[in-house]
Amino acid sequence: MSLPADLFRQLDMMVEERGLPSRSQLIAELIRHALAEHEAFTRPDEMLAGTITIVYRGDRGRVRHQLAQTQADYLKEVISSQHVFLEDDQSLEVLLVQGPASLLKELCDALRRVRGVHQLQLVTTTALLPPLYEQESSKQTKGVMA
Repeated sequence: MSLPADLFRQLDMMVEERGLPSRSQLIAELIRHALAEHEAFTRPDEMLAGTITIVYRGDRGRVRHQLAQTQADYLKEVISSQHVFLEDDQSLEVLLVQGPASLLKELCDALRRVRGVHQLQLVTTTALLPPLYEQESSKQTKGVMA
């Protein structure tokens, strides 16, 4: 693989700043990230897990309410959310999500439409969360098979 000299220097600086043992490790990480992002747009039925990071300006609760309502509309895809207040009447919210790529993209589009959202980023992986509850073929009562 060949790279322009300036890009190569930036890559080496990034490897050094992150304390990585080699360029290969950084390049592999960047490729995995790019492939996961590509999956989200080219394979709409692919199951993905990830995070949606949102920065928004608070507006007397209206924005938070609309974001919460949108999350409720995608209850199966939103696993959890974490909210913190930032300076200058801004908030940061991180959603843990899992579902088909098409629904995660749809969720992001719906969240972006909320007036007051300044930044939104979806980061995905094809590694999935284990099932929280599984349907069993036989009934189980308090850990004992019935």
